Amino acid sequence: MLHRDNPDATRLDFEAWRTLFRSTCGQYTLERAEPDAFAGWVRQLSAFGFSAVDVAWNKNRIDRTQRDIRIDGMDLYGAVFQVGGRSTVSNNGQTVQLAEGDVVLVDKARPVSYVADSEGAHVLCLQFSRRPLISHLGFEPQGASHKRGGTPAGRLLYELALHALKRDEATFSPADSYMQLAVYDLVGALFVPDSWAGSRPSDKLFARIHGIVRDRFADPDFGPRELAADAGISLRYVHKLFAERESSCLEFIYSLRVDHAAHLLNRRSGKAWPLSEIAHASGFRDYTHFARKFRRRFGHSPGSHPGARVQHAGDAPVHGSTENGAS
Repeated sequence: MLHRDNPDATRLDFEAWRTLFRSTCGQYTLERAEPDAFAGWVRQLSAFGFSAVDVAWNKNRIDRTQRDIRIDGMDLYGAVFQVGGRSTVSNNGQTVQLAEGDVVLVDKARPVSYVADSEGAHVLCLQFSRRPLISHLGFEPQGASHKRGGTPAGRLLYELALHALKRDEATFSPADSYMQLAVYDLVGALFVPDSWAGSRPSDKLFARIHGIVRDRFADPDFGPRELAADAGISLRYVHKLFAERESSCLEFIYSLRVDHAAHLLNRRSGKAWPLSEIAHASGFRDYTHFARKFRRRFGHSPGSHPGARVQHAGDAPVHGSTENGAS
C-alpha cells in the first residue's frame, strides 16, 4: 500500500525514518520496529506557505507524550489528512478513526497518539502556529476535532492537501498568500464548535468585531480604542474578548496589515512600487516597524518577498510618528 500511494517518495529504514520524523514533526516517542518489517517515508513540504509533512509508516505506534511536549515546546495545530490506508488518532481525551479523505485537527501542545492499521497509513499534516490560527478564526479550535471527507469544506481542503503533495516547487508562489487565507477559512468552516454559533452572546459580538477590523485595518489611525468606539463597547472589553480566545487585538490588526502588504507585493510584481507606499497602504506609519512585523510573519524582508519587484529608495519612515492608532 505504501509503495502504491507515493511512488516518488524515498523509502527509509526505521532509524532514518525516526530521525527525519522527529526533525520535521517534533519530539515523539516511537516503538522500535523490526528492520525487515518496516516501510515508510517522511517528506517535508511547503503548502501555500504553510509547513507540511508527508508521512507514511506501518506496524508501529507513534506517541507524543507530556515529556516530549516539554522537550520541544511546540505550540502548533496540525490538520492531519488521511491520504491512504487507515489510522487511529488520540488527542485531547478523544479517539477518532480515519479513513481515506478524512481529516482531524490535532493540538500538538497536548499528548497525541497515532496508530496505523495492519496495512499501514499515509497522512499529510499541515501545521499552523496557534496564535495566528486563533486570530484568523476568532475561536480556539479543539484538538481531535474530526470531519469525514464528504463535507463540502472537507472535500475542498482535502483537494488542496493533495495538490500540495503533487507540487514540485518548494518556493513561495505569489498566489500562496491568498491561498493561506482560503485554507484558514476552510479550517474554520470545518472545525467551528457547534456551541460557538450563538450559545454565548460574546461570540456574535466577536464576529462583528472581526468584521470591523477587516474593514478598517488599512487606516493608520485605527487601533483597539477606535475599534471599541465603532463596536460600542469599552476598550477593556475589547481586550477581554481577544484574551478569552488566547489572542490580542493588536496581533489581529497586525496580521491583517502584514497579509495585505504581501498581497500588494504580489499584485505589483510586474512593476516597481516603493516599499514605503506599500507600508502606508497597509496601515503602517513607519517603514521600520512594518519591516519588522513583515519579517516576523514571513521570515524575510519585504524587499525579498518572492515575486515582488519594488524600489528600495522608499525604505524610509512614511509619516514619522507612531503614537496614534495601532501602527
